[in-house]
Amino acid sequence: MKKSFAFMVGLRYTRAKKSNLFISIVAFFAMIGIAMGTIVLITVMSVMNGFQSELQDRILGMVPHVVVGERGGGLANWPKIEKEIIKHKDVIATAPLIDSQAMFKARGNTRFGLVQGVLPSKEKEVSIIDDYFVSGSLESLKPKAYGIILGIGVARNLGVGMGDKVTLLIADGGTVSPAGFAPRQKRFTVVGIFETKAEADSMISMIHIDDASVFTRKGDKVSAIRVTTNDVLNAQWTAYELRSMLPDDYFVSDWNYTHGTLFKAIKMEKTMMGVLLTFIVVIAAFNIISTLVMVVNDKQSDIAILRTLGASPARIMKIFIIQGCLYGVFGTLIGVVLGVSLAVNLADVVAFVEGLFGVNVIPGDVYFIGFLPSELHWDDVFLVTSLALALTVLATLYPAWKASRVNPAEALRYE
Repeated sequence: MKKSFAFMVGLRYTRAKKSNLFISIVAFFAMIGIAMGTIVLITVMSVMNGFQSELQDRILGMVPHVVVGERGGGLANWPKIEKEIIKHKDVIATAPLIDSQAMFKARGNTRFGLVQGVLPSKEKEVSIIDDYFVSGSLESLKPKAYGIILGIGVARNLGVGMGDKVTLLIADGGTVSPAGFAPRQKRFTVVGIFETKAEADSMISMIHIDDASVFTRKGDKVSAIRVTTNDVLNAQWTAYELRSMLPDDYFVSDWNYTHGTLFKAIKMEKTMMGVLLTFIVVIAAFNIISTLVMVVNDKQSDIAILRTLGASPARIMKIFIIQGCLYGVFGTLIGVVLGVSLAVNLADVVAFVEGLFGVNVIPGDVYFIGFLPSELHWDDVFLVTSLALALTVLATLYPAWKASRVNPAEALRYE
């Protein structure tokens, strides 16, 4: 009964009256502020989750989890080493690789990038590229046919399409003459174009490993062996174990050496964005403090009457805590519903905005991916909800304490 009385009075104080309409307007904006803060926090954290997931899938899907090579040159007897690597319990696939920095020329355009010599039957086991072909496929690469697969960014910069010719220039195997150094060059036919909407689109091209072997003059050697593990986030430990299995003549590295900093930066950015955006909720909580302070000043006589009727200071404090919490609960619920809805449908919302204004929110040639991803994690929703409610409760404590200290005699002196 006591609890229901405090709740009933607290709920009644949240309703607007002509005499305290201004206070109700301030309270309304405090509630909206909490809702907006909750919406922004849930949406931004979902976008950060989406970026992390997409970058992990697309970048680490193209980048080797682990690379095994031989110190001082190409890797000889790679099939034998491959058999040793595949014995590791965490290794699910391997593939040989010949790679080299290259320059592409076509239609008077030039582009620098990376050319990879791959074995099509094995490449699809260690790379996601087979799922992202716009034209052609890995099987389009035939030995001694000198076909090439380009990322869509490379193809667009060169102005080429399927069946067009591209001249490839590499320093490996070049010749030195009195006239200077002459890189090796060879014309290739475009037999495939892929689009991962990641940095690989403007960096990577692929040719058959037999053609790469002849072109780079590596013979039976390969640059390295690509290794795919069953847990990409545990690749560092797998690389450590492989390093202990192989002789000292071999080196083993993992994706953390090349892209680890990127994912650490994303994790730190998510944390910092969450901390900064929390201040939106904090500001809304300050509005609740100011609202309740005005309510306490406005309800001096009501508090005095309740005290004379037997209400204890603790009961008075509960009334105003409940009133402030109601603002926070309503604001948080509105924010959670709208925030979850926005996070789940963010791709459609962005597509609508792009179509309406004719803009590209996330240009693929500037960022790692060409769209705005969103991945809702319910633990983030729980964290944001708990944070908003906790700040609301904290915001009510001082005004409620002030209300409990009202002296009935002083409050009713001039009534």
